[in-house]
Amino acid sequence: MTASIHPLGPKREPSLEALISLVASDMNGVNAAILDRMQSKVALIPELAGHLIAGGGKRMRPMLTIACARLLGYPGTRHYKLAAAVEFIHTATLLHDDVVDGSGTRRGKRTANLIWGNPASVLVGDFLFSRAFELMVEDGSLRVLRILSHASAVIAEGEVEQLTAQRRVETGEEQYLTIIRAKTAALFAAACRVSPVVAEASEDAELALETYGRNLGIAFQLADDAIDYASDSQTMGKGVGDDFRDGKMTLPVILAYAHGSDSDRDFWRAAMSGERVSDDDLAHAIQLMRDTGALSDTIEHARQYGRRAIDALAMFPASKAKAALTEAVEFAIARAY
Repeated sequence: MTASIHPLGPKREPSLEALISLVASDMNGVNAAILDRMQSKVALIPELAGHLIAGGGKRMRPMLTIACARLLGYPGTRHYKLAAAVEFIHTATLLHDDVVDGSGTRRGKRTANLIWGNPASVLVGDFLFSRAFELMVEDGSLRVLRILSHASAVIAEGEVEQLTAQRRVETGEEQYLTIIRAKTAALFAAACRVSPVVAEASEDAELALETYGRNLGIAFQLADDAIDYASDSQTMGKGVGDDFRDGKMTLPVILAYAHGSDSDRDFWRAAMSGERVSDDDLAHAIQLMRDTGALSDTIEHARQYGRRAIDALAMFPASKAKAALTEAVEFAIARAY
């Protein structure tokens, strides 16, 4: 199995190094804005927020905002605060997600809710959302505010819909794709779309980069779905099989249930209801996914969305920024195998 998903992609193992190198100097400005705006006279807020913000995340979403601005040749700095707002929205959703899921680890570290408790995690998440909106308003563009505020609302809708689908084996592929378009892809799309707005680029450029971000976000989430069943906690940054034990109807489960035998479906109904969640049950679930092709099909779905993301960049001339954005897609998918 090759790492590349596109004829123009790199032959070496894809990584984020090109993207990180491309945006390094600009990310200093973004990080300064993040550090400044996470401060509060209430000591618990920067302490808890810093635990997650400094917790080893790649900051992929704000890097995409910067890289898209580079792609368009934007020379200004307006996007620094907007990239910080994107990171605050993402961090706030992680804090809330860990409370909802009852998660104990993230990126190999104990979650904030495990250390400080659920109430503090929820309230600091609210604080970060508020900071994000302050940054949006300070930018002064109603279009930027509309893009990012709409994304925030869509993310919340996606999280609620995922909660209602939890442990429901009748959840179908289309419903699940609708969920991840909202809860994951919406912020990727918004992170990429605000750059052409501040750069005063064409509407075609704006739509192309939104399409790139949206499809990258879907590919990213589908790869995560596969990783939860095909990797280890060091790779994933959370407990192996967390989705399984939480009864989350992710695409590998949906496909394995749809393509399985009657006895397979009996197992999935019991597992998703929380009756079969032992290590042996997880191993059996993974075997069923392999037997039905659910894992490989999930990765192939991710590749398809990855191709759409890369194709969306076709209108832009060759550049370091375009190459880095292309490789970011390949990296997102290559993590799954």
